[in-house]
Amino acid sequence: MMRTPITTYPLLLLLLLQQLLQPVQFQEVDTDFDSPDDDMEEFEEYLEEFHRTGPTRPPTKENVKRRVIIEPGMPLYDREYCNAEIMRKNVYHKQRCVTEHYFLLMQYDELEKICYNRFVPCKNGVRKCNRSKGLVEGVYCNLTEAYEIPWCRYKSFYRRGYVLITCAWQNEIHKLIPHTINDLVEPPKHRSFLNEDGVFVIPP
Repeated sequence: MMRTPITTYPLLLLLLLQQLLQPVQFQEVDTDFDSPDDDMEEFEEYLEEFHRTGPTRPPTKENVKRRVIIEPGMPLYDREYCNAEIMRKNVYHKQRCVTEHYFLLMQYDELEKICYNRFVPCKNGVRKCNRSKGLVEGVYCNLTEAYEIPWCRYKSFYRRGYVLITCAWQNEIHKLIPHTINDLVEPPKHRSFLNEDGVFVIPP
């Protein structure tokens, strides 16, 4: 009498059948992209602010650094400077173009120190600003076309002058931080004149 595998190895076949009938377990796949924590936090902040409909959130140190401080790179005289940087840095206000903006070529720590300088008059109805002690290079951006992102178009103006800023107290770090850049005032051009002795004099 000839035996089949079923009759010869019944226990082994039973175990194999049991394994085949067990539910298939899929391994969980991590679909998150590998991103630095600071980049993810910045992206989440961008989405939150983009969809925000209430009052604008007070600026943070990181927010001011990202939106205002620039590094050497594209020439500050470039006509497309504002259009490129405003798009790259996501400078907007509740899904709308900002009417004006300033980029400053300086370190954030130096900008923060201005908060403790003396008060001076501001523009646009702001009563008090703090003024830098030295001259700072930067770019002034003035909106010329469109009112909603991403169609904002700006005219760029290179400036070298005194920075006027407003500051706000931040409870998390217990210090004043820059709030808004009010102006970048170029110093008046000195004009020489002849005094009574016939000598050219440059006013101080």
